[in-house]
Amino acid sequence: MKIALVHDYLSQDGGAERVLKVFSEIWPEAPIFVLFYDREKLTQFNNSDVRESFLAKIPFIKDHYQWTLPFMPLATEYHNLKDFDIVLSSSSAFAKGVITDPETVHISYCHTPTRYLWTDTHEYIANLKYNKLIKLALPRVIHKMRIWDRTSADRVDKFIANSKVVQKRIKKYYGRNSEVIYPPINVDKFYVSDEIGDYFISGGRMVSYKRFDLIVQVFNRLGWPIKIFGDGPELEKLKQHSKLNIEFVGRISDDEKSRLLSRARAFIHPQIEDSGITPLESIASGRPVIAYAKGGVLETVQEGKTGTFFYEQTWEALMHTLLNFDDRIWSGKEIRASAEGFSERIFKEKIKSLIEDEYSRILS
Repeated sequence: MKIALVHDYLSQDGGAERVLKVFSEIWPEAPIFVLFYDREKLTQFNNSDVRESFLAKIPFIKDHYQWTLPFMPLATEYHNLKDFDIVLSSSSAFAKGVITDPETVHISYCHTPTRYLWTDTHEYIANLKYNKLIKLALPRVIHKMRIWDRTSADRVDKFIANSKVVQKRIKKYYGRNSEVIYPPINVDKFYVSDEIGDYFISGGRMVSYKRFDLIVQVFNRLGWPIKIFGDGPELEKLKQHSKLNIEFVGRISDDEKSRLLSRARAFIHPQIEDSGITPLESIASGRPVIAYAKGGVLETVQEGKTGTFFYEQTWEALMHTLLNFDDRIWSGKEIRASAEGFSERIFKEKIKSLIEDEYSRILS
């Protein structure tokens, strides 16, 4: 059984890339097909057989890949997958649109139907820092891409959704059923600390939809210490509006992340995510999660057991929850026990079993 892995592109280290890395660990001989690969940012794939599309020859592709958006569907279809029995795509945009032989089984792990084509189109256009002429032309381009995206979903033999939230979107936008397998965390990298510090923690990619601005507004008022890890385009603006009790620690190692998570009073998750790996990492560290009650976090965080929720995405709602939060009542060991069901071991078992069963079923 010869297998190929397909991913949209390798330009940032996020949850989708962590899933791809686990796929690569299951099938280390499988080549990885991508539109382009930034080897300096994602060194964890440097020993893998990564095969780039013709877009990778464009000099500015790594820093300005948005300009090539209209050509990405074509470049995806140019991936040569004729020699493989199984194609496993990891997709939130284009990878599911590869063209395979009739005998090839294509299984797509869908992180979400493309956000800027379906759920976030208006916000995507509004937040782009382009001139008005480009913004006026974008809806037409997105319309054409939306047609391609819907058509390309029909090329997939089997969809896997990373959450029930995404499962519903796959059904709505693609008209397809799917099976839910939650993304994995490396539970062994995290631990329960005997000592809890006097700080809260949050983190992720510094982009507007993750709503770190709510955390800044709340902690500016409370004056309590909080550490925020991660990098991104919103970082400098967030820093400018923050008081000294809010510490931005930037990109950190896995060891440093596990240390900070294990000693925090709680992890704060103010955004809407399709699944959300970082809250699970906090749970694996035995620390409760304070989350906005919408999206995939409702499937992974249990009220009163591994965390608590606030029900309006406002600084007032978050502040009210924090003022009524008591970090002394939580059991680190009980919280961590809930993370075992999301381990890499279980994820690998489920993925391997599904692919082997699907391959046997289709060929029988």
